Amino acid sequence: MCRWAAYIGEPIFLDEVVSRPGHSLIHQSQNATEAKTVTNGDGFGLAWYDRRPEPGLYRDVYPAWSDPNLRSLAEQVRSGLFLAHVRASTGSAISRNNCHPFVVGRWSFMHNGQVGGFEHFRKHADMMVPDDLYAYRKGATDSEVLFLLALAEGLDGDPAGALARAAGKLAGLSRSLGAAPHLRLSAAFSDGTALWAARGSCDSISPTVYYRWSDTRMGWAVVSEPLEMGEADWTPLAPGKIARFEGDRMELYDLPL
Repeated sequence: MCRWAAYIGEPIFLDEVVSRPGHSLIHQSQNATEAKTVTNGDGFGLAWYDRRPEPGLYRDVYPAWSDPNLRSLAEQVRSGLFLAHVRASTGSAISRNNCHPFVVGRWSFMHNGQVGGFEHFRKHADMMVPDDLYAYRKGATDSEVLFLLALAEGLDGDPAGALARAAGKLAGLSRSLGAAPHLRLSAAFSDGTALWAARGSCDSISPTVYYRWSDTRMGWAVVSEPLEMGEADWTPLAPGKIARFEGDRMELYDLPL
């Protein structure tokens, strides 16, 4: 399982999430406390928005804690909307194409979770991706398929509904051809305007998602785990929900699975 963190608000340096806090994302890559695996060393990635509609993207296969370029980039880049991810593979190869976030046009997407038995029906899942989007299928992960299916289901016009429909399709394939747990997911995605986060599962175990508004930074942090140990002012996103963050507002939508 993976760890991720996202931010939307007044521009901040990426290191305020990625490396500076006591339980920063880089710290979580070695010492995750709310994941199945303590270590998330199978690659990392950043997607950030600035003056262009499409996000910048930096991904690599090194463990996040061992790449000085990541720390340097995080210390110099400021953004009002960014996504960051450290990966623990659930079976697919360690490659740059399998590192999150994934980007298509102005959309960025990252995921933590699993589609049960995906290796047994990956061809079926790939065939559900329309031809005009299949050119963006660069890796071998279930997460990338989930993203492309969400785009096909209308992410541009109905982000919450599109993700729910895409997740439902993969859960259905898992029920027919895969294995339990059929779907567990936490995800964050953005079009450069709003930040979306989702949490849900087909059983009683949903990967963790927390969010918090900061009056100091005038922004939202949305994370797999709180960025400082012992902090009590993070709100857990309820299972079966999708949250939309923009400005100082947060809206909730259902994620039926």
